[in-house]
Amino acid sequence: MGVRAIAAAAITLLPVLGRAAEAFITDQDGDSVTVIDLATRKTVATLPIDGKPAGIAMARDGARAYVTSPSIQQVSVIDTASRRVIGHFAAPGGPLGIAVHPSGNPVYVADWYSDQVEVIDTATGHLMGRITVGQSPSGLAVTNDGKLLVVADRLSNAVSLVDTAGLKEVARVPVGAHPFGLALDPSGTHAYTADVESNTVSVVDLVARRPDGAIKVGKRPYVVALDGPHGFVTNELASTVTVFDLATLQKLATIPVGDYPEGMQASPDGKFLYVANWDSNTLSIIDAASLKVTGTLDAGSSPRAFGTFIK
Repeated sequence: MGVRAIAAAAITLLPVLGRAAEAFITDQDGDSVTVIDLATRKTVATLPIDGKPAGIAMARDGARAYVTSPSIQQVSVIDTASRRVIGHFAAPGGPLGIAVHPSGNPVYVADWYSDQVEVIDTATGHLMGRITVGQSPSGLAVTNDGKLLVVADRLSNAVSLVDTAGLKEVARVPVGAHPFGLALDPSGTHAYTADVESNTVSVVDLVARRPDGAIKVGKRPYVVALDGPHGFVTNELASTVTVFDLATLQKLATIPVGDYPEGMQASPDGKFLYVANWDSNTLSIIDAASLKVTGTLDAGSSPRAFGTFIK
């Protein structure tokens, strides 16, 4: 457990120089992305995006955001500096979870219906390949060195480990029932999955390729976020966030938030967690030190923010 604690304490999210940090929230029923300035806590733009936008992935440099629209089989590209949609990629099947390689190319898109992950060239929008994984791939994340893609296989109760160079699954590790969202520690040694049906967060040792513990959390966990020594998970049906210690895997707190919390991410400075509440149409702000909600902001209609949404 000690190695995991040291790795977690090293989490650093670098802000983009110039403009203050902003959240790009997918509003599924509003067919839009709401952009919120996190310093002023004000909405600064609403970007129309058709097709019930759900998943989002921010490039590491914050210059681009990629949004999945499951109902029209599309990925939209947002230029975050100008706050404009600048292009669209075809994404056949049921595009949902999405992640960007640390280099900025390619983009990985989970196809809920085909048990595959699509690999898309961000420069051309062309499909570079498909990776066979478990059933109903959902959350995706790439290690900081870019070598490993981790996929939550919801109906397989497992995570797939994919070699990004060979575009091939190299291992499959069992986790709790119906994993959906996942997070990786910055060292790339552990993954944490939100297990929707078993009400757990599972820990996967990515080096040994085996399970490495589990934490009992609230009802219907959805997304995991890491911040310093703590892990956080949104509990949809409990309208709470569970906080746990990454070293001991002990539950530390339960924080009430809005109704049906889904996406969640830490601020670039690690001081706050931002939670998108689907039924409340709000964004809850959790102070990472006090572990209390310190603000609630309006979002669009049915905010999901499934993925990385802060630049």
